[in-house]
Amino acid sequence: MTATIAHIYRHPVKSLTPEALEQVELIPGQAVPNDRRFALLLGSTPLEGAASEWMPKTKFVALMRTEKLASLETRFDDATDTLTVLRGGKQVTRGKLTDKIGRIGIEEFFAAYLGDEAKGRPKLVEAAGGHVLSDHASPVLSLLNLASVNDLERVTKKPVDPLRFRANVWIDGLEPWEEFKWLGREISIGDATLAVTERIDRCAATNVNPETAERDLNIPKALQMGFGHVDMGVFAKVMVGGTINAGDELHVGPPAAL
Repeated sequence: MTATIAHIYRHPVKSLTPEALEQVELIPGQAVPNDRRFALLLGSTPLEGAASEWMPKTKFVALMRTEKLASLETRFDDATDTLTVLRGGKQVTRGKLTDKIGRIGIEEFFAAYLGDEAKGRPKLVEAAGGHVLSDHASPVLSLLNLASVNDLERVTKKPVDPLRFRANVWIDGLEPWEEFKWLGREISIGDATLAVTERIDRCAATNVNPETAERDLNIPKALQMGFGHVDMGVFAKVMVGGTINAGDELHVGPPAAL
């Protein structure tokens, strides 16, 4: 089978709702536009101002500790930088994330919603200096092989929603775990060329069911038991920019000049 892009996702606010994209313009050395652009710092994390350099995920409100985040639905509007938060389909707050008053409204909601789990009043921050507020210290895309997810279901003996892995690009038409053979190689998608840099090790955030907000599986344990590692998916750096679309074919090329 030919490898194709099944879905493209971004996550405007770290640990909140993924948003599907039909098309995205990639820029060399950058992540998917607006992916992990914003995040909620734990109240215990000191920071002056509204912009943050990269920090480890332990400094942020995150699914790995706070599964109730999955009970919320969020929508981000690029034109206005406005985040809408819904619970049970009803709007509970809305604010412009690049505006002080808008951020305060979002922070007040999450302070009340998270309670002690926020370790004080959470602070809404924006990535600074070309950073992305992801688990990776440099801007990259995360790629997910859907066949590998299907193979994991042999171990869990239960369905595994690919959304658990919060990847940017979902790939169909591969053999299970074929993506691990791409390390150090170029791949082309649409007009863009990426270099695959490393495997993605998985944490307890993947244990949270994105539909029910329950910790109903132990994904790292299942990976270790079934395959001898805790990895799912790979990171890739954009080398040549261009447009990629859902449905585009993916081609593996020569070793990358990293």
